[in-house]
Amino acid sequence: MKTFDVGIIGGGVIGSAIARELSKYTIDVAVFEKGCDVASGSSKANSGVVHSGINSPAGSLKARFCVQGNTMFNDLAKDLGILVKWVGKYHIAKNAGEVSKLEKLKNVGLKNGVPGLNIIDGEEIKKKERNVSCHSALWVPTAGIVSPYEFTIALAENAAVNKVSFFLETKVVDIKKQKDFFQIFTNKGEYQAKILVNAAGVDCRNIVSMVEKPNFNIYPCRGEYLVLDKKCSSLIHSMIYPVPVKELGVLGVHITPTTEGNIIIGPSAEFIEDPYDKMTTKDMMKTLMNEAQDIIPKLSNDFVINAYSGIRCKLASSDAGGWADFRIEESTINPGMINLLGIESPGLTAALVIAKEIKTMVLNHMPLKNKDRFKKRKQVKRFVDLSVSEQKKLIEKDSRWGRVVCRCEHITEAEVINALCNPLGATSLSSVKYRCRAGMGRCQGGFCTQHIIRIMEKQFSLNIESMKLKSSESYLFTGRNREVKDEKN
Repeated sequence: MKTFDVGIIGGGVIGSAIARELSKYTIDVAVFEKGCDVASGSSKANSGVVHSGINSPAGSLKARFCVQGNTMFNDLAKDLGILVKWVGKYHIAKNAGEVSKLEKLKNVGLKNGVPGLNIIDGEEIKKKERNVSCHSALWVPTAGIVSPYEFTIALAENAAVNKVSFFLETKVVDIKKQKDFFQIFTNKGEYQAKILVNAAGVDCRNIVSMVEKPNFNIYPCRGEYLVLDKKCSSLIHSMIYPVPVKELGVLGVHITPTTEGNIIIGPSAEFIEDPYDKMTTKDMMKTLMNEAQDIIPKLSNDFVINAYSGIRCKLASSDAGGWADFRIEESTINPGMINLLGIESPGLTAALVIAKEIKTMVLNHMPLKNKDRFKKRKQVKRFVDLSVSEQKKLIEKDSRWGRVVCRCEHITEAEVINALCNPLGATSLSSVKYRCRAGMGRCQGGFCTQHIIRIMEKQFSLNIESMKLKSSESYLFTGRNREVKDEKN
């Protein structure tokens, strides 16, 4: 039974950020993730926005951590070798009656120390966003965009190369507090950890209940999104937000460009009973498009290539207004168990700050000595973004760089192979998708899936019947249509 100094439950953006922060020190750290890969929950199914800090009340953890995280994000992105774009954001007022809400947002932002805020009229906005119709807007220049799954994967893989152990498809089913450690029971065996960090997202209450009676509830809130084809990328240049929907504690349906060139519309906000119900619905897709068309009339259903949903981990119900602050606390009943509760937006922006907070809490239990050498993560450029001469050199060294597997995103066989060679050992179809974007284009994998499967089978000797789409139970195949039978039969 392996013993670790720190065990982290959950491989989302928060768990992965904590793992990376702790990987800078000479301690043994493990991450237990029930999915086939990190970023298998809400960390991949969000807007990918680096928030500025104008939406949370002054003095709240959300506000403080968001503003700090925003200022640190550019350096973090460089260290991880990922792209962040500071495209800015417009909070729009559709009419004169909503201007007071913009002024309120601006005042909150000023109290939180957000720079550059400015309310401008609709005619001025038209000069920069010619397709947007509004009365006026609050301009927020410090808001940015990042790929949420690329960010989480980069954090986790950087932690892995610095000796953090990741246990994928490993669900924690029980925890027992012993004198000097926590005994962790999983579907794949038992482990021990001196410090236990609960970063399980919507499962955080279930984890707490394994060792003590929770003093909080979780209210899952599903948000659905639409993904638009890249041919629409010129419709907007910045993020377009309505004034926040106060009664739900959410920011409303917004229109957001992505670092990959698509545009996403959403999220919706629907409080649900089942925290794992990630369905997308025809009615909500229609609602999202109608609300987006009120802002950008040129939008059309023909632009939509996919839909997805994510679950917010809320500590307040819709009846209570839907808003609650982050809770980051060590158990008073079971010292050494650190719980991260209600980590929703702006959790992505605040991830590094939260990780440093957890490091400080760990320091209360054990000394942390810096490693002699912490390995940074190198940026990997996509083949399509290289110059012709750079592409030619790669093909001359390895012909697989010249074989295009995904026509929509122009992803080569070599890139698929590199995605499957990831430090975490993740080999599901979605692991390939979220590392190199094969299958994310307009045909949504209609052309490339069969070729990726062939690579997984031939290059990595993976049993076709064990291949999975994105979760431990989402098997792609039950067998072959035609088998070579034994001659005796």
